[in-house]
Amino acid sequence: MRAGSPRLLREINDRAAIEALLRNGPLTRAELEGIIGLSKPATAQLLTRLETEGTVLRNGLRGGGRGPRAQLWTVNGALAHVAAIDLTPDQVDVAIADISGTILTEHSAPMPRTGVLEPFHGAVAKAAGQVGLSPDELHHVVVGSPGAVDPATGRLSYAPHMPGWEGFDIPGRLHELIGAPVTVENDVNLVALEEMIAGRATGVRDFVLLWPADAVGAAVVVNGVLLRGHTGGAGEIDAMQIPDHAHADTGTTRAGGRYGDLLDNAAIVRLARAHGVSARTGQAAVRKALGEGPAGREFLVDLARRVATGVANVVSVLDPELVLLAGDIAQAGGATLADLVASELRRLVVPRTPVHSAMVTGKPVRSGALHSALSVAREQVFGLPAATTEPFRGPRHESRTAPTSPSAR
Repeated sequence: MRAGSPRLLREINDRAAIEALLRNGPLTRAELEGIIGLSKPATAQLLTRLETEGTVLRNGLRGGGRGPRAQLWTVNGALAHVAAIDLTPDQVDVAIADISGTILTEHSAPMPRTGVLEPFHGAVAKAAGQVGLSPDELHHVVVGSPGAVDPATGRLSYAPHMPGWEGFDIPGRLHELIGAPVTVENDVNLVALEEMIAGRATGVRDFVLLWPADAVGAAVVVNGVLLRGHTGGAGEIDAMQIPDHAHADTGTTRAGGRYGDLLDNAAIVRLARAHGVSARTGQAAVRKALGEGPAGREFLVDLARRVATGVANVVSVLDPELVLLAGDIAQAGGATLADLVASELRRLVVPRTPVHSAMVTGKPVRSGALHSALSVAREQVFGLPAATTEPFRGPRHESRTAPTSPSAR
């Protein structure tokens, strides 16, 4: 065996053990042995080595069997901390987690339309302070935002509803302000990432995720990798010109208009009203229509026609395995709306692409941001391979000096 091979083998085994502990949570020596395929003595030596280095910790005992209770082992979460942030025109929602993925605290705050940097910094500082950290002690920060960051300039594009964030290198300025490396990623891209990790797109290589909302967004995944485009604007389909195929007349031009103008909140409310379904919001209209009989059904069919007309253009070019509908409107419509969109889509394009509602609910943008931040931190701290969906880090990204990982020892 050539010189250096035993050390390389130890590094490989260390990484395999760390990855198993991160994926499965606290494990006994016997459980870890079964996962990574080492002998009992080798696994015991590995755990002793990682404990001495401070990489793993003892985490209680597991009982339940006839024999003595077994020691549990876990990754030392305090080795690094990350922040996951969902940024909207009105609010910033922050979660702080340790490198094991445990969320330690959450904090949300309103965002003004102008002078956005200081309130943003204040929200991050408050969240970090709740767990005894300053912002510059965070290993990595991922911000999910509407629009897209141009990889050449760091400026936000395709987001007219985010006026306070236009005209400057956002990742660079936030890095200067917070003192930690910052990634800014499109919010719908992060939802697609979360669907790949914990949702309906697990194991799917090519899919499109559509978010019908006041600014229609889409994420495109090709061969398991997010497609961002030259300027970061892949999937920004809000301005795409399409005809209105809804049968009800709501005053829109049939010749063509912005896709987003047909699917924003006001447009969906008008379409519902044209079918006799009265509600204050698009989400409420869709939910109410499910129990409104024929009138509700016709409204949902018309809405599906609008959604499918835009999706058809994307499907015709990409021929994906799957189309996912995400966001409040999609959640309200559930399987009924997804099935109607699929039916309308089959009238418009050759591919028979399945359409489903996204599975991840709650806070999918922030969840995707958390997984992205953890991917970066774990690559730098433990030497684990970063996910192929790792977000763009910005033109001025600087790597945080990582604690010495087992692979570097």
